This record gives sequence, structure tokens and C-alpha cells, in this order.
Amino acid sequence: MARSVERKSASDRPRSAAAGLRSSPQVRRLYRRDFGSLDLYHTLLTVPWSGFFAALAAAYVVFNLVFGVCYLLADGGIANARPGNFADAFFFSVQTMATIGYGQLYPQSFAANLLVSVEVLLGMSGLALATGLIFARFSRPTARVMFSEIAVITLHDGAPTLMFRAANQRRNQILEAQVSVSMLRDETTAEGIPMRRFHDLPLVRARTPMFLLTWTMMHRIDERSPLFGATPQSLAAEGVEIVVTLIGLDTTASQTVHARYSYLADEIVWNRRFVDILSRGEDGSRIVDYRRFHDLAETGE
Repeated sequence: MARSVERKSASDRPRSAAAGLRSSPQVRRLYRRDFGSLDLYHTLLTVPWSGFFAALAAAYVVFNLVFGVCYLLADGGIANARPGNFADAFFFSVQTMATIGYGQLYPQSFAANLLVSVEVLLGMSGLALATGLIFARFSRPTARVMFSEIAVITLHDGAPTLMFRAANQRRNQILEAQVSVSMLRDETTAEGIPMRRFHDLPLVRARTPMFLLTWTMMHRIDERSPLFGATPQSLAAEGVEIVVTLIGLDTTASQTVHARYSYLADEIVWNRRFVDILSRGEDGSRIVDYRRFHDLAETGE
């Protein structure tokens, strides 16, 4: 009988930083003073859209508050503004920053004109930076690749094989797609020093000239495999994590795209196989049933 394996979402699972998904919440990073400094540009590119626009709105408000105070201090510098009225000074700053032209309010003193000149320069520079950041965020190449929520270890061609699969969720092609698979596990050196080490897991086929629909990756577990002799208990005891990275050329954007995923020890199911999702319709057309992409079946079915 086919079945689905329930698991927590990626945001709830403690994964290694090397997997590129999420660092374990138990890890505290202690930086040198010159190491952990804020990379503002990288932060603005990677922060969620909600955080990005919140930061943009906060900067916009603070900018106009500062210049509003400056215009308020330049007493009588704004024509038709109510004396000592901060709202008039603030909205005059908004009009100046946006270069939308003046209606009732306009600068009438040397100090006010000097402030206007400085604000226009800074406002145009800020607008250019914000436009560039928004374009950079929109234009970043991304791959919509879906990986199976679980991996399986089952017999294939007479040998135990680690298997998982991926699907291209876009209606385009990823050319020259290549996959690399590594295993992280806790080990102890001959000197008794505990370490977390990477081990490469070679695939039966690590490259495909055209990734369009689905792709099942397979690693044969033989005497040369780091998984040789492993059991579910040993994988859990060693904190094993399988890290998968995929890279290829997106034919729509003509840019290199990346995708990554990882499997924890309890996300590796033994003696099961993936349900076949490829079939043909009565008219001979090819059918891919992504609704069963994560489903498993008994190996005897």
C-alpha cells in the first residue's frame, strides 16, 4: 500500500549550516570584532521581502524626520508654512525628497535652499540605491526544484541503494544539471578528537544534459561507500545528514541556478521504494503525477 511520510517543515528541523538550509537553534556563534560585522548589502539582498520593505519604510521616515527638524530650525525658511509647525516641515521634506515640485510651500531663504540642495542630492542617491536593490532582488536567478521529503535505502539491481528524487517545478529546462551528494557524520579521530566530517557519495548518474520533469538520484552502497554497513540506529547515533546540491543552466534566464536540500537520519526510510509517477494517457501523452511525488510503496509491489 502506498503511503506518505509525515515530517516537520524545513523551518522546524535543525539542519547544519553546511546544508545551506537552517542552522541548529542550539548553536551560538561567537565572533571576533572584525569578523561578525554586518554586511549591509548582503543583508538587504537576503532578508525577506517584508523585512526589506519595512527597512525601506523606516529609512524613508527617519530621513524625512531629520530634514523636517532641520527645516523647522531654519525659522521662516519655508514660505506659507505655519511657524513652528512640524507637520508642514515634514511634508515639505517629503515633497523635496521625491522632487515632485512645490505647491503652496517652497524655500525662501538661503538656509532652506541649501538644505533643499542637500536633501535632493541624498534623496536621488537613496532612490537609485533602493531601485538597484529591488532590481537585484527580482533578477536573482533561482531554481524551483522540489526534492522528495524523504530518501529511501532499498535494493536496486541487487545492491542496497540510497535513492531520492527531484522535480523541476517550472515549465522550462535546466541544461547540464549536475548533482553532488555528501554525508556529514560525527566521527572521532585516532587521537580521540571529535569531528564532523564530510564524505562524498558518488551517484550512479550525477549529470543529465536536460532536467525537465523528474530525476531519481541513486548512490550504490558497496564496500567503497561511506554508508556500507550502516543501520538506522548507526545513522541516528552518528548524527548523519545527507546534503544534496544541484547546479545547472536555466534556459529561460540563461543563468546558472542552484538548489540544495538535506536529509536527516530519521528522514531516510529503509526497504521502501518511491511510487511511480510517470504514465501515459489513452492518447499517448505523457503524464507526471506530482501529487504522489513523496509517496512510498512496499518494495514487493
